Amino acid sequence: MLHSSAVVRPSDGATLLAFGDKGAGKTTTALLLASTGWQLLANDRVLVRPSGERDVEVVPWPSAAAVGLGLVKALGWDVGAREQQRAGGFHPTQHPSVTEAVDAGDFTPLWEAGRKREKKLQVFPDQFPDLFGVQLATGGRAAGLLFPQVDPTAAPDVVTGTRTLAEADFMSGQTEERYPDVFGLAQGIDGGGRASARAEVASRLAVLPHRAVRLSHDVPASTAVLRKLAETI
Repeated sequence: MLHSSAVVRPSDGATLLAFGDKGAGKTTTALLLASTGWQLLANDRVLVRPSGERDVEVVPWPSAAAVGLGLVKALGWDVGAREQQRAGGFHPTQHPSVTEAVDAGDFTPLWEAGRKREKKLQVFPDQFPDLFGVQLATGGRAAGLLFPQVDPTAAPDVVTGTRTLAEADFMSGQTEERYPDVFGLAQGIDGGGRASARAEVASRLAVLPHRAVRLSHDVPASTAVLRKLAETI
């Protein structure tokens, strides 16, 4: 299990994986590319396994997608989100303050105390096509790694970077925060996969194109940079 968002090119199944810490822009990267014709495979978590001699097969992790209120507004999804909130709502893990804000039509970003973590809209995967016009993928083949970073004050661009995969990019039974083994029933099983499989996946991903990209709050400009970058992978 990777701590990554993923989008798939429908024509050939090529999959771009976006990595980064919380707030780096994984979700933003995936949703902006999805708005240009790529298909959303997974948000924040993705399951992978070695396939054949060199490939890494990617399949979705079916959890709710957390989307910041500011991003919802910037993508033009605010009207649909408000209508859905009033009609039936979103995933039950959504914080009550987000529910109240969306119901009131207020898409100002909400933060926990100390601004350490943003409270976000929690979207069921199957709500994306009908509400936001984002098509979903059911599988793909890893083709490239993106390492985004959001800088509100700088122009979006591809930047020089040496970022590679680290241990934090792989989820495990200890780091998977949404479904932790709180009762200790996993009997020592690591939800992140066998060590040998993780090592093989890491080695295969290491030879794929790595690109660092700077995004901003300028959605059209950030989308244009991501679209152009995706065409080179």
